[in-house]
Amino acid sequence: MNTPTSAHTLEVPGASLRNARAVVLVEGISDQLAVEALARRRGRNLDSERISIVPIGGATTIGRFLDLFGPQGLDVKLAGVCDAAEEGAFKRHLERVGLGSNLTRGDMESLGFFVCVADLEDELIRSLGAAVVEQVVDSQGELASFRVFQKQPAQQGRTNEAQLRRFMGTRGGRKIQYAPLLVDALDLAQVPRPLDRVLAHV
Repeated sequence: MNTPTSAHTLEVPGASLRNARAVVLVEGISDQLAVEALARRRGRNLDSERISIVPIGGATTIGRFLDLFGPQGLDVKLAGVCDAAEEGAFKRHLERVGLGSNLTRGDMESLGFFVCVADLEDELIRSLGAAVVEQVVDSQGELASFRVFQKQPAQQGRTNEAQLRRFMGTRGGRKIQYAPLLVDALDLAQVPRPLDRVLAHV
């Protein structure tokens, strides 16, 4: 995504920016696709609800997106998901734009921002279990490749879940490929909490 220059030039997926009722800020395209896939499974139409899921291209850009969409900008309803490693950056910028001070994780959640234990892929893999994720990998014709990957020295001693998470990061586009597929495989009673709650917030 290009760096936004104004509310009138930034284009976001889904609902028109100027008509958006709510914006969900996520770190990357795979996160966007996961949220959109869960919305479909829950029978929600984000376009008609005027909700945009916006991939910000990494946590370092969260500040400019909060400037654009937050209280000093378009002032729309906000929500978001971040990796645990990026919680501090999200927290600092939420405070900077006037959305609280000395925020705890609970405070962030009350604002609609939810933290994944590691990242969203980790959350999805743990919710599904390794056996189900391997079935999804098999459906994409990549199980043999995964078995070869498991034999690499660096993967020895790791759990299957950890190996699957690393496998999905070894080729460009693989996280994007698998994110909606993993959501489609979920039992809707076992949706990872950050993913479930961020969609419920909007």
